[in-house]
Amino acid sequence: MGKRLTGISVTNVAGAMMAMFALWLAWQVPSIEIAWVMAVLVLTVFLFAFEVVPVDVAAVSVMVLLGLTTLAAPLMGLETGLVPMQNLFDGFASNAVISIIAVMIIGAALDKTGLMTRVAGFIMRIGGSTEARIIPLVSSTVGVISSFMQNVGAAALFLPVVSRISARTGLPMSRLLMPMGFCAILGGTITMVGSSPLILLNDLIKTTNQGLPPDQQMETFGLFSVTPIGLALVATGILYFVLAGRFVLPARGTNKLLQARDPMDYYAETYGVSDFSIQEARVPADNLVAGLSVDQIERRWNLRIVAVDKGDGVRLGASGVDRSLGIEQGTLLGILATEERFKAFLAETQIEPRPELETFAEALSATKAGIAEIVIPPGSALLGKSARDVFMRKVYGLSLLAIRRGDETLTYATGGVRDLPFKPGDTLVVHTAWTDLARLETDRDFVIVTTEYPHEELRPHKLPIALLFFAVTLGLVLFTDLMLSVALLTGAVGMILSGVLSIDEAYEAVSWKTVFLLASLIPLGLAVETSGTAAWIAQETLVALGDVPIWVIQAALAILATFFTLVMSNVGATVLLVPLAVNMALGAGANPAVFALTVGIATSNSFLIPTHQVNALIMGPGGYRVPDYLRAGGIMTVLFLVVSLLMLNLVF
Repeated sequence: MGKRLTGISVTNVAGAMMAMFALWLAWQVPSIEIAWVMAVLVLTVFLFAFEVVPVDVAAVSVMVLLGLTTLAAPLMGLETGLVPMQNLFDGFASNAVISIIAVMIIGAALDKTGLMTRVAGFIMRIGGSTEARIIPLVSSTVGVISSFMQNVGAAALFLPVVSRISARTGLPMSRLLMPMGFCAILGGTITMVGSSPLILLNDLIKTTNQGLPPDQQMETFGLFSVTPIGLALVATGILYFVLAGRFVLPARGTNKLLQARDPMDYYAETYGVSDFSIQEARVPADNLVAGLSVDQIERRWNLRIVAVDKGDGVRLGASGVDRSLGIEQGTLLGILATEERFKAFLAETQIEPRPELETFAEALSATKAGIAEIVIPPGSALLGKSARDVFMRKVYGLSLLAIRRGDETLTYATGGVRDLPFKPGDTLVVHTAWTDLARLETDRDFVIVTTEYPHEELRPHKLPIALLFFAVTLGLVLFTDLMLSVALLTGAVGMILSGVLSIDEAYEAVSWKTVFLLASLIPLGLAVETSGTAAWIAQETLVALGDVPIWVIQAALAILATFFTLVMSNVGATVLLVPLAVNMALGAGANPAVFALTVGIATSNSFLIPTHQVNALIMGPGGYRVPDYLRAGGIMTVLFLVVSLLMLNLVF
């Protein structure tokens, strides 16, 4: 977005072009109501594609705008608003939104029992050390897990698992993470609760049915209606990487961080930082350092102060060391630096080093603190902010040493690493107290890659009760006519009441950004359908395509959905395209439910560029670049289209 053409930003140019396109459309549509809906659609696509504001903010803004049309209807030439006021907030009480909330809570509860650790241990026992065995095991496991929880959550859970497997086998992370990430996306098509578009699909079908005659009403899909299609897609992804992985996957570095050995070699190799250690030193009277703040010392001598004792006890981590903390004579410092920089600091300041850790020996021992890797995931509140902006050490207890961004490594030796705004997929190398790191495992702003460190145990004793409620939930979905949201909430509430998850942990497990995005777009889908906009677009599209077989129309729809999901959220693409798909099917004499499902599945075809949350998540740890996605994802995109269309027509 920062690119500029002759002083004018690309966003401004695109906005002007979109506005002209909307004005042109206003002269083409058959009614003033459709013209206004098309204008809102064009605005929505622009906001999503160019991320003028975050996508959830864009969705809420569009919802509010639709509500304001009730007030402005006379000025717009309308009798009523584009969406009835009584239906404007229906999305927040919709079956789809409640279902997504419940799925997130159930997934977090199963993770809290340590189930993922057991799965990782099982894979490591039987996986061997070759890609041909490890890729199918990891990818199929993630695919199955992703069928019952959000795919980005499944990928985040398995990121440390893959890191551990990479450390044990010596295989590069870049050879394992992309197959895992792609299969997490593909696994979302195995069940109707595996991805947001499929959860939303049944609600969109019910909404569309309101405008259809009884003989054209569509049936909603069951939980496992899409399972044959999803399994075929996951199998295709696994076979693709097993057979062609050596040709399309990069081989960059090996993750040795989690091996039972000195991690310094790993950091020297991966991040270009080596020979750093923690030293203890005392500030004598009338010293140059006395009177300076922690921040001033770190900036001037390019090192990190990770512990302080001013005579009132050891200060460490989030609760102790703040960059504004003043250093006085007699203060003891725990300094993290290379040997060269530490010697230069001593020579210039004449502070008194100690031969070994004394005061900080316990607090900075390997059982209390150390070096860790953390990934900034898509959707993190830290995106666009730097370590300095968020007071990373004071708030989170993290001393930032290096950032790995794609194939670029920025180290603390350059002195500017703490001023760099974070981007999705950034891998951070930090020094931290293990208690602070353990606390961050429940923080949705981070994904902890380092797992082999002393920290609070999970709740493995709750695994039987968690599996019981999971089985009850499946039983309610499969064998009763209970609404999906009620069945899933039964499992979620059961997990909370039985102590598998606390209520605070349940709230933290929910991605409220996803909830507001989904709920706010539902009124837009209603406006597209009830105004006749979808029917008009479908009619014009069929006229443009001419007399072609139904499968050609279906393929064109799948390709359109694939394009939309690359430039905007998959939820937004689904809301916009399902009404269009239904009307195209009715106009062509095809099954409207199958065309709607085509959109729901095709919006998971997001492999070509790292715009999908899963792809952004694995980009940093895997050291991937955009050309890697174009190469591996381009072939996967074509395979997805071919296999999904073939299976859709075979199954339905």
